[in-house]
Amino acid sequence: MILAIFLGFFIQTVVGFAGALVALPILLIGMSLQDAIAYLALFYLYSSVILVSKEWKNIDRPVILKLVLATIIGVGIGIWVLQFGKPLILKKLLGAFILLYVAYTTFLIKNEGVKNPKLGFVFGLFGGFFSGLFSTGGPLYVMVVKNDVVDMKVFRATMIGVLGLITLTRVPILFVQDILTVNHVYDSLFVIPVFLLATFLGKKLYSKLNEKAMKNMVLSLLFISGIVLLIKS
Repeated sequence: MILAIFLGFFIQTVVGFAGALVALPILLIGMSLQDAIAYLALFYLYSSVILVSKEWKNIDRPVILKLVLATIIGVGIGIWVLQFGKPLILKKLLGAFILLYVAYTTFLIKNEGVKNPKLGFVFGLFGGFFSGLFSTGGPLYVMVVKNDVVDMKVFRATMIGVLGLITLTRVPILFVQDILTVNHVYDSLFVIPVFLLATFLGKKLYSKLNEKAMKNMVLSLLFISGIVLLIKS
């Protein structure tokens, strides 16, 4: 768990999203999908408390308000599927989703914004679904937020705010469904020093990297993660 949380939240701090896409495949090597999602939800909660408070003035709050309804519905559906779905099939689905995102971003993407407001709701709904199911809805929210936010600093802060919204929706539902338990909270406390180190180093690197370098770093890690999930039984 230590390596997964460090790498995931290092990336999360640097670019504002994609932490779960990096951390989840590593967590699944040694634990069930439901346990992995429970731990990620907790560390996203810790991360949101830290990052949202620091980036509050840069967050485009009207953009987040537009995503509230779609996010709540999508997260609820995603957690329901997580509770009753078959773990092996869900892992393969996650691997395919990650590789499709890498391919889309690398070869096909021209403009990440979603211009149609109705499509924005749909992408927000599916972003909530994958956030509830795998904690990996960030890429879909990117396409929505990019439509309204041009400045990279504001974009990163707004994505942090979006993930804070997801966390506030997801954590109570996971507790009610008994996927997230008190034991998960206790176990997570031992990893907090590593999590804090990842957050600190991520902020340092963010101030030095350009956008292209950050993108290439994330895509490389995601490609490896997707391959591992597809070939691992």
